[in-house]
Amino acid sequence: MQERLHYLFEQYLENKCSRKELEELFKYIRKAEHDEQLRQHIKNLYTSIQKNPSSLTCVDENGQLILNEPNWLKPKAHVVNFKKKFVKLAIAASILGVACTLWLTLKTSPSPGKLNTISALTKKTTDRSESKFILLGDSTRVWLNAASSLEFPDEFNSKPREVYLSGEAYFDVRHADKVPFIIHTGNVSTTVLGTAFNIKAYPGQKNIIVSVSRGKVKVSRKNEPVITLVNGQQVKVEDEGTGVFEKVIPVKGIASWQQGNIEFDDESFEDIIADIERIYNTTIILQNNSLRGLKVSTSFKKEIGVEQALHILSKLTDTKLNQMSNIYIIK
Repeated sequence: MQERLHYLFEQYLENKCSRKELEELFKYIRKAEHDEQLRQHIKNLYTSIQKNPSSLTCVDENGQLILNEPNWLKPKAHVVNFKKKFVKLAIAASILGVACTLWLTLKTSPSPGKLNTISALTKKTTDRSESKFILLGDSTRVWLNAASSLEFPDEFNSKPREVYLSGEAYFDVRHADKVPFIIHTGNVSTTVLGTAFNIKAYPGQKNIIVSVSRGKVKVSRKNEPVITLVNGQQVKVEDEGTGVFEKVIPVKGIASWQQGNIEFDDESFEDIIADIERIYNTTIILQNNSLRGLKVSTSFKKEIGVEQALHILSKLTDTKLNQMSNIYIIK
């Protein structure tokens, strides 16, 4: 399948796809929305092509689709009229939407301790723009945010109680003396006895963010203690690096996404765009790479919709917002 998809991808970029091949490629793109392995393969294809800018497909300011031929062909740009070639544009938009945005939510690799028990775990997931309530076997309550997954045993028969999170969730952990509750997120783990807190740990996110609204939690990285937090404290821990960033925050603002509030406090523009994609189930392309690390603070209601939310962000970052079909382009 991978070889076939690679072939179809190259055929499309060279503008050689037959109608049957276009339909086959589009079928793969639609399937990728629910197939994690396929999404990863498409992302890898896009990454390899991105290393050769002459192979990229783009749309100019006049709505023209530009198909640049690969380097081994004679350099010659083909301009395809948007209205006449709407089928190919739809394919291009889908490829960009699936391959180059951060909503490609890839499952975090399990820790060594998980490998022996993974077959006994139940997995609950949410799609983009979806949230879900989960009641665990020990009566711990979990609210799972968009594009997230939680793996847990049906019953906690062993000590400690352990779960595995990819994405964002708010936990209200049932207290149990001498039976800690541990949330694994990549290289970072959060340990509690009984408390309420929010964890944000999406794949591709540099920092894993833990915010405590009640009680006390211990945060560790690679089994080494990093910090202990109490209510009203937040920490950002680099999953792969060594950075630890602690601050005091208002308790009422923790997990405000549950009430339909979207809040960003000194977050990178790249992470904010990824959040907006998940929240509104849309595709956003950030053309200016220099903006990715820009720190932004803002808040708004989810109900204002994606377009108004992006207009707010564009004003804050002095950028321009364009829309092509259901894809938003910030430049």
